[in-house]
Amino acid sequence: MSNNIGRRWFLEQCGLRLGQVALASLMADVAVADAVPNGPVLKQPHFTPKAKNVILLFMGGGPSQFELFDFKPTLARLDGTLPPPDLLSGYRAAFINPNSKLLGPKFRFSRHGENGTEVSELLPHTAGIVDELCIVRSMQTDAFNHAPAQLMMSTGSQQFGRPSFGSWVTYGLGSEAEDLPAFIVLNSGKKGPSAGSGNWNCGFLPTEHSGVEFRSSGDPVLYLSNPTGIDRETQRQTLDAVNALNQANLGTVGDPEIAARISSYEMAFRMQVAAPEAMQLESESAHTLAAYGAEPGKMSFANNCLLARRLVQRGVRFVQLFHESWDQHGSLTRDLPINCQATDQASAALVKDLKQHGLLDETLVIWGGEFGRTPMVQGGNDGRDHHPNSFTMWMAGGGVKPGIVHGATDELGFNVAEDAVHVHDLHATLMHLLGFDHKRLTYRLQGRDYRLTDVHGNVIHQLIA
Repeated sequence: MSNNIGRRWFLEQCGLRLGQVALASLMADVAVADAVPNGPVLKQPHFTPKAKNVILLFMGGGPSQFELFDFKPTLARLDGTLPPPDLLSGYRAAFINPNSKLLGPKFRFSRHGENGTEVSELLPHTAGIVDELCIVRSMQTDAFNHAPAQLMMSTGSQQFGRPSFGSWVTYGLGSEAEDLPAFIVLNSGKKGPSAGSGNWNCGFLPTEHSGVEFRSSGDPVLYLSNPTGIDRETQRQTLDAVNALNQANLGTVGDPEIAARISSYEMAFRMQVAAPEAMQLESESAHTLAAYGAEPGKMSFANNCLLARRLVQRGVRFVQLFHESWDQHGSLTRDLPINCQATDQASAALVKDLKQHGLLDETLVIWGGEFGRTPMVQGGNDGRDHHPNSFTMWMAGGGVKPGIVHGATDELGFNVAEDAVHVHDLHATLMHLLGFDHKRLTYRLQGRDYRLTDVHGNVIHQLIA
């Protein structure tokens, strides 16, 4: 035998063997059964969950809390004056000079519900369900630009590549939907989210846990319909042949991604019937369509809210709705009412409709953006910059405490004054509501355990009913 061993031969043969050893080690920590031909399996949470489904209404761009949920009389009184110098010590803004003048609220507030919660005139429908809401006025995040902040809210990290919240939920709970993906995404508004599919990507989790983006009109997923000349029987025969090859490869290699591929092919086949039926808003009553402001065949946030209810009814575990853009650096008084008109009625209708169908107790509805806006002005006298120090979100159903306001900001709304809730705390609390100890729902990768909350996060028990 020749002693001249080529570099290519060494890398191909020995490298492959080392790779197989490494893969075998990793496979010991990965449940291959997590990706089976019939999709994500139902799993057991750490303790009895209060919620089993999630609908996340993501208002991309950063809604202004000062015009919607956090009225500040002092800010209104000091409109046009400079902020106190000590308030801005060490502060970094995204685009404006931190010494810009203060901008008072642009819209009126009034009290609603049993506790007299203040809500803006721009949200009359949301004001009507305030007794169902858990409003958090003390949210905080680490990022002050859109893409990193959206990733932070969606994945717990400002960097691309981490699994999204929806992916962690389906990884932990599996799916009740046999013919639809466990995690579905719907978009509306002027554009898609700044962080794109990173908001619903599965990162290093098995591929089946990635969110699947549905379209609001036409085929829910591109190429879902069979081409001309291909009937369902032919499609089934083709799929069986491809799956047989993949099964043989799975038995040889043992890569869970092959099982995920089989699962995705089977899911696509079943979706050819199930997905179009789920998207048929025409089957809803005229009363329901009017309650949401939905118009079948039209891409809108209202349609997406009604679709979210229909998807949850069919066992979909996680539905994420994005509506961009709330990024009012200028033209605040013109554009913010447009955003509210597009989303307010449908958001409230979704909560009421879920309750009417007996789904609200087990469905966690979350409304909010990636950060808030500054109390200082931008864009002349009609805009606000990004602000991570304090912002507002609300939740409903799914075991959260209804009819409360949690936390408070200072008199200018610049910093949280009491009961701060960081994004990591929010994630820890949401996982708790879904039956998981956020420190124990982990995935081992490259020698360490990863989780949604990284090394942070505390459950905020005051938010839980």
